[in-house]
Amino acid sequence: MENGLLPYESMDKSNIDEKWFKGDGYSKRGDEIVKSIENYKNSMKNLLGKDAKYQPVLIKIEKLFSTEKIKDSEGVSKLYLDYHFKGFPAIATVAKLTAMQNDIKGLENECYNIFLGASYKEAASMKNFQAIVVLDKNVYFQGEQIKGKVVLGRYDENTIPTSFQGPGKIENGQAVISMTAGATGEHKLGGTFTFTEDGASVPLKFEGTYVVVDRPKSANISADKMNVVYRGLDNPMTISFAGIPDNNVSADAAGLTKVGNGKYVMRPSAGREVVINVTAKMPDGRSVTDKKMFRIKGIPGPTGTIRGESGTVNGPKQSLEVTSIGAILEDFDFEVKLNVVGFNLKVPGQPTVVVAGNKMDARAKAAIAKAQRGDVVIVSEIKTKLEGAGGYMLPKTAPVAYEIK
Repeated sequence: MENGLLPYESMDKSNIDEKWFKGDGYSKRGDEIVKSIENYKNSMKNLLGKDAKYQPVLIKIEKLFSTEKIKDSEGVSKLYLDYHFKGFPAIATVAKLTAMQNDIKGLENECYNIFLGASYKEAASMKNFQAIVVLDKNVYFQGEQIKGKVVLGRYDENTIPTSFQGPGKIENGQAVISMTAGATGEHKLGGTFTFTEDGASVPLKFEGTYVVVDRPKSANISADKMNVVYRGLDNPMTISFAGIPDNNVSADAAGLTKVGNGKYVMRPSAGREVVINVTAKMPDGRSVTDKKMFRIKGIPGPTGTIRGESGTVNGPKQSLEVTSIGAILEDFDFEVKLNVVGFNLKVPGQPTVVVAGNKMDARAKAAIAKAQRGDVVIVSEIKTKLEGAGGYMLPKTAPVAYEIK
């Protein structure tokens, strides 16, 4: 077609198979064609970027110019050019290439429309607006109804008022408020913008309220479980300073560790009292401090148990032989785990048996086997350890009795 005319009389045959394909793959020319399609697709994607308004076009580009393998009607995967062009007459190849050119023109027109639309919308773009929360006042008490509204305000540094009256000054098209809070209570805030429009002055009034409260002077320090801390336990505590964020509050005391936002653990050691010192940094850079003393108490003595029961338990002696000896802290607010590491067993008429651990050994079982119905077996000198407290031993554990039935 050197003269620009297509050789229609010979276009019922394929004249590209030998040029575009080599064996089961592409020839050098075939690789060039696929690469050209990929280059066009990638250049368009790079041009449009990731802006949300271009996503429909990007999806269309990816779909129209994908060169991935395609499954034919029999489910066989074929190369892109093989599926679309191999074995087809030249007239069909020309038609497909013409359709691809039309797709390109259509996409480019679509892009032009978006670009022109962007220029048209620039002045009214939402980026020139800001969502503003306007509350009736800026401090509320707990349980009080919060009332207000959210409005859109247009920001334009080129829109400068001819005058401004209010507690601040104009910077980049907006009034920046700067003043010192006075007496406590609710105060009104207001002023006027004045603009010139068509040679006339247009006043725009604004009004709002704010509340001034006293500076915090004391920290809020409380033990989450009780008003004392116990030796040998991780005592959970909440430490805060009213009105000051946690990252500006620090607490210090022997055995005190921070574990979260305002949350601490106190593990006291020696002594009968511990003092917690709290320092908070105010928004204006000044610091305030407070402290509080807590009493340190030992954990109360546990009570021995058989089958989880305390006091006097009854049952057959066979049951006693296989049961475990335990201990509990009655009426204690903490959830703790106690481990029995030894005890004494006394069967009437038999010598006292000293047992290591929390289960009956052979000597204890032999003594229990000689017990008679109505005998009361005493488990005493129960040695109890608090799990997670290292070598800390609890006070003497109360004994437990077992009546043979």
